[in-house]
Amino acid sequence: MRIAKFLSNAGFCSRREAEKLIQQKKVFINDLCCIHPSVKVVESDKISINKKIIKLDLKVRLWKMYKPVKIICTNDDPQKRKTIFSLIPKNYPRLISIGRLDFMSEGLMLFTNNGDFARKYELPKSNILRVYRVCINGSINNTDIEKINKGMKIKQIDYQKVNVRIEKTKAQYTWLIFKMTEGKNREIRNICDYFKWNIVNLVRIQFGSIRLIKQKPGEIIEVKNFDNDL
Repeated sequence: MRIAKFLSNAGFCSRREAEKLIQQKKVFINDLCCIHPSVKVVESDKISINKKIIKLDLKVRLWKMYKPVKIICTNDDPQKRKTIFSLIPKNYPRLISIGRLDFMSEGLMLFTNNGDFARKYELPKSNILRVYRVCINGSINNTDIEKINKGMKIKQIDYQKVNVRIEKTKAQYTWLIFKMTEGKNREIRNICDYFKWNIVNLVRIQFGSIRLIKQKPGEIIEVKNFDNDL
């Protein structure tokens, strides 16, 4: 495989970061400086960065976290906000996030040690189910629910059919369940803004077969049984 892919799958860094390290002449293959990210390596090759040997973990591992609100899903934030990676214990291997949640959303985030596995989960063609519970301040018109479920266009963006249903109502609040496989950026918030629905709380409760069960905000645990052959 290519050296950039090797470093990504080894959980050392992303492919983009690997390319930067290669440009900076920090990556060595069998004690020779790597000159291009497309150079191919095999398992028996010795890969090192800053004299540290990088080994490929062939076992795909998966973790799930309850992301709290006001946490950003990035490695480094110019605004110095707290990031999702700052919540991961220091003794964990380098993890790659699968997808993201926006700053004010909370709930299930997945992490893996394998870059290829992360990309498979994120690709639209994989049709991975995502389920969200959304609390709205106010009542909901069933006609609007039908419009969402048929698919719609908002600000020149086409949104595919989304399975939305009312879970419960209490006082002035309505809880909705959104089920989708597309996962466009801020899709639920854009739909709710279109209908002028005021979101009180947005929580992802399921990603693929993985569910958010009995976890506290900020808690991360390893998933032992999952389908790694999408």
